[in-house]
Amino acid sequence: MPDLRRGVLFGVAAYTMWGLFPLYWPLLKPSGAVEILAHRMVWSLVAVAAALAVRRHWSWIRELARRPGTLGLLSLAAVTITINWGTYIYAVNTGHVVESALGYFISPLVNVLFGVVLLRERLRPLQWAAVGFGALAVLVLTVDYGRPPWIALTLGMSFGAYGLVKKRANVAATESLAVETLVLLLPALGYLLFLQGTGASTFGTEGVGHAVLLASAGLVTAVPLLCFGAAAIRVPLSTIGLLQYIAPILQFACGVLIVREVMPPSRWIGFAIVWVALAVFTYDSLRTARAAARVRRSAAQSDDPAGDQPLRSTT
Repeated sequence: MPDLRRGVLFGVAAYTMWGLFPLYWPLLKPSGAVEILAHRMVWSLVAVAAALAVRRHWSWIRELARRPGTLGLLSLAAVTITINWGTYIYAVNTGHVVESALGYFISPLVNVLFGVVLLRERLRPLQWAAVGFGALAVLVLTVDYGRPPWIALTLGMSFGAYGLVKKRANVAATESLAVETLVLLLPALGYLLFLQGTGASTFGTEGVGHAVLLASAGLVTAVPLLCFGAAAIRVPLSTIGLLQYIAPILQFACGVLIVREVMPPSRWIGFAIVWVALAVFTYDSLRTARAAARVRRSAAQSDDPAGDQPLRSTT
């Protein structure tokens, strides 16, 4: 199988698994969101450590230990992903699946805003249009909900911040997750021991099946991330940008078709505006990527003007 096709399949697998998360977290009830989050942290570290052991890949630890700045960034990433995970689990298990999908729909627009505010990037006109449509959608949904869509905004902002910090850290996905979960290990274990000591823990008290489901949170976290890492090194960034919409589309479908959340007309209008914003954003991104590719090809041809000329016979 060609490497590009394999990468696309890995990407589809990763985003499909993330998109089906709304079907998994409710299975962990009666565990509360914080208990599920703590188990996810602990068992994710176990899963990642097992993956590293199979690959016998430990040399990165010594190199990373000599980069305190990078360790600081990964610690910050651990905090932001904790906020994201906790909010998402709470949203799904309290019947806010559609609003959580909105958070991941607006995540690309949040990344654009971060680029402007934090990195002083200049936006193209269509990017400004996409951000404007996104802001209008949030306003419409605020009126619809009777409050700002806090869950969606928290998910979008925390995931955008996580991506920004990870980009600055520039550490491979598996190694990064190992450090992040190691940073979170002590608080997570401390909370689980507290629950055990007070008799409030559900681990082991709700049957073997429930305990296995809680422990499987590690695999549920690690497997799609490893698939995503395999996709990221094989396919262009523009393709990843298109594939990322699979997850919120599936989450939205779960909320509407399976959980049967109420969708009044005003909410449909708000989501329709978000989708218009994403269509504009995606069109601009693809157009810019194609233009950049043409410039690179032209530059390569100018560097080697005779490279595409046929050889002439000297006889």
